[in-house]
Amino acid sequence: MSLSLSRSLCRVLTRHNATSSFLLGEHHQSPFSVPVMTLKTTAALRAEPKKKKKVDPRREQVLRERMKKKLKKLEKVPPELIPVEDLITPARFLDETRERSAPRLSFEESERRALLLKEWCRYKQNQHMAEMEAVELALEAQREALEELKLESEELYQAALKPDPLLFPFTHEGPAYTPAKTKYYAPDGKYNDVTKVYTQ
Repeated sequence: MSLSLSRSLCRVLTRHNATSSFLLGEHHQSPFSVPVMTLKTTAALRAEPKKKKKVDPRREQVLRERMKKKLKKLEKVPPELIPVEDLITPARFLDETRERSAPRLSFEESERRALLLKEWCRYKQNQHMAEMEAVELALEAQREALEELKLESEELYQAALKPDPLLFPFTHEGPAYTPAKTKYYAPDGKYNDVTKVYTQ
């Protein structure tokens, strides 16, 4: 339909344009005529916007209540507990004969690693010696300071020798009045024991 309409319009306009230019004696277009190439036709659009559905407030409220009930039911369901069988290592992984062989290193790589290990040992030894020297110097300085304090005042010297309970807060409870129960079974948390028992 639209194709035949556009063809007939093109014919009419071209005839009108030709007759107007012939009558006016000019070969340019009149301001009232439209060139054929600018005319474009499209299919008729008869779609209307979608109508919004009216939502019933009671129905919405019923749906919300249902969702609340479902959530309450899900909250009441206890979490799934891990069965005991999942905590047991399978026997095939306990086979001691299964060992991954160490990669074979070249002579240069093994020498490089040995030298690196020796260098690391020297570094750690120097670090340890420096720490021990610093501790010895601190103890020597403390001893000299205590000797000087003893010459100044005996009371201050005795107060300095007392341990400071706030320096290292430490609490310790002695042995209990009753010995531990020998047949006490310590609970291993909450779980469902689903161990399979085979009888003959």
